[in-house]
Amino acid sequence: MSERYPGKYLIGLTGNIAVGKSLVREILADLGAVTIDADHIAHQVIRKGEAAYDNIIAAFGDGILDGEGEIVRAALGDIVFAKPAQLKQLEGITHPAIRRRIDQLIRESEARVVVIEAIKLLEGELKRAVDSVWVVDASPRTQLRRLMTTRGMTESAAERRIALQNSQADKLRQADVVIRNDGDVRDTRAQVGRAWLEIPTDLF
Repeated sequence: MSERYPGKYLIGLTGNIAVGKSLVREILADLGAVTIDADHIAHQVIRKGEAAYDNIIAAFGDGILDGEGEIVRAALGDIVFAKPAQLKQLEGITHPAIRRRIDQLIRESEARVVVIEAIKLLEGELKRAVDSVWVVDASPRTQLRRLMTTRGMTESAAERRIALQNSQADKLRQADVVIRNDGDVRDTRAQVGRAWLEIPTDLF
């Protein structure tokens, strides 16, 4: 169990864009885990009045705001995904706020098993907090298809977004559990179920 969070077993769930992390997170929730979606928290902390809002406006200007003063995520994305240095700058603003919110949610949870889904799990402090690293994997062709069909991206835009990701191979090398997710939901569910049974039984 986690040294930082006594009495809890933390699963860090990661993998690159469009590999199907959210599906695996949902399956784990069905099995009884409390799940935390770092991407959802990232949306929250950039809202008006939230922790990262003012610093983002200072860094990227008010041209990314809508009529209500909220940050338009698509406009911000157009800026940061065009230049890796600007993406790194944004992450330097948002990641500390995201980590604080995740820490709060873990401490408030009464669940014994907590899943943190985070695409940058292995690049930051969260890696040291979790008991087990689960990496979801899918082929590049599957990733491309999902971005085009579910997010409406053009092929070139999807390819650029995939190219900006940190190495999936590096994530796989650090994995305690690998879930292959190329489209057969029943197979994915079965893999998750088998890995769930390997969680220390004294937690249940």
